[in-house]
Amino acid sequence: MADTVRRISYFKTMVSNRAGSGAKVVRALAEAGVNLLGFTGFPSGGRAQLDFIPKDTGAFLRAARRAGIRVSAKQTGFLVTGTDRIGACASVLGKLAAARIGVTAMDAVTAGGRRYGAILWVKPGDVPRAARVLRAK
Repeated sequence: MADTVRRISYFKTMVSNRAGSGAKVVRALAEAGVNLLGFTGFPSGGRAQLDFIPKDTGAFLRAARRAGIRVSAKQTGFLVTGTDRIGACASVLGKLAAARIGVTAMDAVTAGGRRYGAILWVKPGDVPRAARVLRAK
């Protein structure tokens, strides 16, 4: 099965880098019925950055507002899914490298059942070209 690449909207917020801070935010979204296609969090300058890829942007923004979660303006990235195999990420990254498009960051995981998923980011000005190179939907 070939990889599927989707252009996605994502939002970020900054929280305290203390145990439970991220859990509180994610719990509020879950209680509001928000379905996330992806989520990542990491320390950043003494705080923690949380990135959300919502299935429904409108529902996410409404829930975040009701919960008092301040999120960034909408940004764009890519969600890659496919059959897990040796070199899966190398293939995706190789296409971008051949087009001289730098990757800002990438997170990838196996999903079991011989599936994998990855989130990747490029500079905003490179999004249209990356979408063409990756044949993003």
